[in-house]
Amino acid sequence: MELDPRTVTSEPASPRSSAGEEKMEITSELSSPTSHSRDSGFFERSIRRLSTWKLKQSPNKESGKEDIGTWKGKRLLRSFRSYEKNKTTICDGVEKIGENKEAEPIQGKPLSVMEINELIQKRQLLEAFASIKLLEDETISERNAEKYKDNPQELLRKSKDVNFLYNSIANSIQSIVEGTLEASTVEETMLTSMVTLIAHEEAAHPNTDKAVHPGSDLLGRPRKWREMWREAINESAKKRVLKAPMASKEEDSSWLDLHLNFLQKLLREDLLKIKLSVKKCYPEEYQVCDTYVEAFHKAIASHLQHLCQRLLDFNELYTLLNWVANTYHSELFLGHPDLKPEVKTENLSLLFTPADWDKLKNNYIASAKIIGEYMKLSGAISRSLETKMLELCMTELLEFIPRFEKEFEKAWSTAQDSPIFAPYVVAYINSFHDLMSGLETEFEVDTEELQKILAALTRNFTNIFLTKLKTKTQPFLKKILTKDWILDTGRPDSLASAVSQFSEHLQHMRKPMGQELLREVHRYVVKEYITQVIKHRWRMNRETRQKVSEKMDLEARIFHNTLIDQGSDSDWLVPAIHHIAKIIREKKKDKIKVYVKKLCQNYPDIRKGHILAILARRGLGRTRRAAILRQVCHVLESSNGGEGNTLFAEIDVPVVICCF
Repeated sequence: MELDPRTVTSEPASPRSSAGEEKMEITSELSSPTSHSRDSGFFERSIRRLSTWKLKQSPNKESGKEDIGTWKGKRLLRSFRSYEKNKTTICDGVEKIGENKEAEPIQGKPLSVMEINELIQKRQLLEAFASIKLLEDETISERNAEKYKDNPQELLRKSKDVNFLYNSIANSIQSIVEGTLEASTVEETMLTSMVTLIAHEEAAHPNTDKAVHPGSDLLGRPRKWREMWREAINESAKKRVLKAPMASKEEDSSWLDLHLNFLQKLLREDLLKIKLSVKKCYPEEYQVCDTYVEAFHKAIASHLQHLCQRLLDFNELYTLLNWVANTYHSELFLGHPDLKPEVKTENLSLLFTPADWDKLKNNYIASAKIIGEYMKLSGAISRSLETKMLELCMTELLEFIPRFEKEFEKAWSTAQDSPIFAPYVVAYINSFHDLMSGLETEFEVDTEELQKILAALTRNFTNIFLTKLKTKTQPFLKKILTKDWILDTGRPDSLASAVSQFSEHLQHMRKPMGQELLREVHRYVVKEYITQVIKHRWRMNRETRQKVSEKMDLEARIFHNTLIDQGSDSDWLVPAIHHIAKIIREKKKDKIKVYVKKLCQNYPDIRKGHILAILARRGLGRTRRAAILRQVCHVLESSNGGEGNTLFAEIDVPVVICCF
């Protein structure tokens, strides 16, 4: 955008000192009381500069009277100081404007567009913003006073000037962020000034619901610089990832391995710089480390997707698979000890979707030919040689799988909670069974021994899977029916989210294994939920029972629907929780008896101790519990031994209840 010459002030520019010129006198009131801080004194410097440009000392000035420029400067200073009262100091000198109070309109005469633009080019952004806000307030005030009623083009021109200047500052912010990691050292003063600037803008434009005035071109509207800051970090991360050297395949056969090593070294150094130097320039609310880690993660995922578009050979595919599976989260990269605890990886998404990961592994298997190429070469010589070669490969395979199983168990037994565990389990089980199927169909190999080994591996991997699921979900399950759980009004889907981290990947596992494991997950969650409900001994009043019942219904419905959506066919499970919830909240004793009967009919493995425990949760006395139990005994007797899915058989009855 070209600067309109009409926007340049008609008053003389700042006078230069010379022997023939009388020096300009700046009143002592304009001296900054906090001149040691570049940021905290930006308002005073704006006024000083403004006064210097605007003051013209009159030779006929009467004694004891101030000229109009000095008067405006003092008035502007008072406005700025009033504006500054709304600020509170936060970490490392970064200033934050009070969130609950709009800044006062700043009074005074703004600089010209050209003069403000010069400040922006010199990175004097705080001073530039102060004057842009003056120009914006002046334009809004004149618009509201209908000054441009007969000249709407003038209003549009001034609005465009304001928009142009704000956009220029936005471009500077983007440049500062993108240059943060490029420079050898971090310009901490520049970053803290930028954060202060964003805070000032958010305080100056707090009303996000304000309607845009026709023709005003976003006057008074929020500029959303914090969102732009995040976008700038994403762009910076992309550029840093692409900066890692990458030779061509012709130059070096190990090009991919070298490139990935360069990438992890470069980005590890960037993350260390963020932890040690960049983070302290921002308030805690910015979550700088998390923001950068997420940006790098997305940039790396995109970069790896691009690399996968190339025609990769066997060794290159192995390098890529191994880097993603074993290096990315390890101490060699994101898990490096120097980056802890600021760099967190627990909540990062997968670098590859399960489908893309399976495709990558299939390409790897295909490039290795599943030992078929060796068979063909041997068979061309003689049938007996082909047979011997096949036997040798089978022997190697039968020895490799148990070794792989031990290494996998060792690696994941001590590993912390990670979102990549479940897809890896699914991928490995699928790959081994695909290998076995290929041997059976392509080479008509007897796979009986291989089937036994894979069956043991599948059981072991499934047990590890369930163990980690239990570790993940136990903290949520143990809270059920505690007083903290009852009073908590937070997210009711926390348990469902923890379960889904594992269960969502089972839809990609070979059938029927994936379906069977998903049923086991579903049954485990319902069983543990009921266990937690019936084990508590403290009494609840009617109001509390109502809250507990409603929360049980809501949580059960959420995690049940989540698992059903992911492919579970265990619809029969969740009514158990709903029946118990109804018993807990029901007032009438006859209806309680009806719900107990339904529970016994639907779940034939339920025992007397379970029923007594549930009735105790309702708060019924010993006599009433015994009476209801006698009335439903015939249902229990007819149910025992009947066919049906088991749920209560593995639920322990609290010892205290067994005494009734």
